Amino acid sequence: MPELVKTFWPIAVGFVAFLVWLIRLEAGSAENNKETKRLWNQRKEDLDAAKVSREDTNKMLSEIRDDIKSLIAKVGK
Repeated sequence: MPELVKTFWPIAVGFVAFLVWLIRLEAGSAENNKETKRLWNQRKEDLDAAKVSREDTNKMLSEIRDDIKSLIAKVGK
């Protein structure tokens, strides 16, 4: 039995190391998935904020355009 352990201990250690590596790889993959979901949520929030900002800018520009049109109409009379 001791001879068997002497012969196969490098294989057993390699196998255990491989299992540890696989577990760490899976944990890293799970963490990357969480980060990807967080980034997609952040992107959605950023797109929503940009849309609101564009709408506000368009509203303001529309008011300015209407003011300019009314001024031109007053000057033209």
